Amino acid sequence: MERRKVSSGVGDLDRLLGGLYIGDNVIWYDEVGMLAGVFVENFLQTSLEMNKPIVYISFDRSPRNLITRLRHYVESEGFIVVDCFTNGKGERAEIFEHFYEEDNNHSCRIIKLENPWSIEELFQVITSLQKDFLTDTRFVFDSLTGMQDLWGDEEKVLKFYGHACPRLYELNTVAYWIVDKLAHSERLKSRLNHITQVAIELTSKSDKMILTVLKAEDRSPELLNRPIYFMIENGYVRLTKTLGTQKIDLGTRISEIRKRRGISQKELAQMIGVTPSTISQLESNRIYPSIPALIKIAEILGVSVGYFFGKALTDQDVIVLPERSRIKIQLGEFLEESIEAYSLIPLDVSAKAEPYLIEIPQGKVINTHFFIHKGEELGYVLRGKLQMTVRGRVQIVSRGDTIFLSSEIPSQWKNVGQGTAQLLWIKVK
Repeated sequence: MERRKVSSGVGDLDRLLGGLYIGDNVIWYDEVGMLAGVFVENFLQTSLEMNKPIVYISFDRSPRNLITRLRHYVESEGFIVVDCFTNGKGERAEIFEHFYEEDNNHSCRIIKLENPWSIEELFQVITSLQKDFLTDTRFVFDSLTGMQDLWGDEEKVLKFYGHACPRLYELNTVAYWIVDKLAHSERLKSRLNHITQVAIELTSKSDKMILTVLKAEDRSPELLNRPIYFMIENGYVRLTKTLGTQKIDLGTRISEIRKRRGISQKELAQMIGVTPSTISQLESNRIYPSIPALIKIAEILGVSVGYFFGKALTDQDVIVLPERSRIKIQLGEFLEESIEAYSLIPLDVSAKAEPYLIEIPQGKVINTHFFIHKGEELGYVLRGKLQMTVRGRVQIVSRGDTIFLSSEIPSQWKNVGQGTAQLLWIKVK
């Protein structure tokens, strides 16, 4: 069964990873101890926008400290704090115990773990909480380093993670695990990476912040070990420049165009007259097609043969594109098939802007954005009325309205009008 995708709350990270899968455990290796926080807060924000329960397990912060720091997010009935600090590092001190004796005016639920040294007790609490919800839950473990400080043994950390990671995967959750990169052995980090679905490293060098994807299960291997600069502005995260170059190969280009067209490997194999295994091997560069086969693949996918080798058509090559030249495409794995999208220019045209026609049926709700795109976007409503949600703010857009997106992307679209809504959408490179 195909795994569903959701947003991380950081538009550029979604564009890089293609979103998060339900079931993902995401390890954040933070070199300086303060870089992961903004990614966590954006994750909390988008989770609350989607009305998803949040379970925040705290080993390093008291409930009072956590509520003060995350007040914007914890004032929600769907936010649950599992307090492993008060009876852990807090050593049951009166100053921390007093918090529970006060008449605290907050909406979130707080569960004080009586014995935070007990792996079994913590595991039982988090699994029982997930069973209470009828929807997928978001977890934040802050921090795995704090666990090891309290438990005093990295083997206990591995034991807990080894049990919790597959369990959370099966329970349809998305979990963030914060790790102090410099506080653990290479052996521990290697074993964690082997178990987890996603591992991301955050470092700082010469006053610049760098993000590197170490592991991304079910994503392209091209993502891995490519350091990318990022910056933080008013709580927003922007990925900027990739360090180094990315090689584009024949198999990758065929795979990209096939997916954009919404054609499966099996369907392409049938059109060409080969087996699905042949297409799989071709796209992974284990074999190479003959010239006649490559020409046929290009015809089926609607591109020039030269495109597969990095050569795109220029704007001088094409002046007028008739209506019949538009190509139906697949928007993404996490969008419903009933939403139709068309590229208004051939997929191998090199242009500074890519225009699309998007049609959304009446009453349809899309819990994500149309594209994973590193750049600005423009939309013009040709027909109908849509509700758009961006960082919790709901806006209605109607026929004749123009939408401009510079950094953040909508977390939800809904057709609230009569009939099918139609959008002209432009991605700007």
